[in-house]
Amino acid sequence: MNTPAAGIAAQHEAVSPGTGSASDAPAPLLELVGVRAGYGPIEVLHGVDLALRPGAVVALLGPNGGGKTSTLKICSGLLPVASGEFRLAGRCVNGVDAAALARLGICTIPEGRGIFANLTVRENLWVATGTGTDLARLEEIAYGRFPILGKRRDQLAGSMSGGEQQMLALSRALGTSPTVLLLDELSMGLAPRVVTEMYDVVGQLADEGLSILVAEQFARAVLPIATTAALMLQGRVVRIGDPAEIDRELSTSYLGGQR
Repeated sequence: MNTPAAGIAAQHEAVSPGTGSASDAPAPLLELVGVRAGYGPIEVLHGVDLALRPGAVVALLGPNGGGKTSTLKICSGLLPVASGEFRLAGRCVNGVDAAALARLGICTIPEGRGIFANLTVRENLWVATGTGTDLARLEEIAYGRFPILGKRRDQLAGSMSGGEQQMLALSRALGTSPTVLLLDELSMGLAPRVVTEMYDVVGQLADEGLSILVAEQFARAVLPIATTAALMLQGRVVRIGDPAEIDRELSTSYLGGQR
């Protein structure tokens, strides 16, 4: 049966990230075309166009209130499309709910990490077994990439540092073998050194072939690993380009001096 899931799988078999010329660049894995959306009568996204290609890292930049989180909610099925199209592997998936999108390989780490503070590290990983991956595999992935989590396996997640909590959130996501990873404000509440370490990990994931869309207020944190940057203001993507070019164009009027 020709389903969105089959289409995504077929694209990954046919496309090797980082290969090919501009003329035969892979089609977007995830795409928003003229998307409008809102909360009740208030429209917050005003015709958003955005594309994530296989193996790419798209940095969605802009100030708080610009529409970044709402855009990620569209991509994760948490906010319905009012008009326009949300596409996966070229297929419109408007109206597909979050659980179904998760089964298609869309994994989200929300602002605030989304872990269970009153559960241990191991119990947090166990919760993720609902996606079909067994606990032993989840622990192998988590402790292999972040050895400190192995030492914390019986510790309450809420008692760990912010960086360790973010490692746990990433581990739970990676254990589901996602096709697309959505990250919302990865740097929030973390010390600059830890932010750098976390984005180093995200860069490694991209090198391994994962497609990543990351919303981030602090451009300097994510631009070094991004393949494309998009600037979002007042519910619109106003500029898309090479990260180095976007970095040069950013001003204090855009991001309030936080670059």
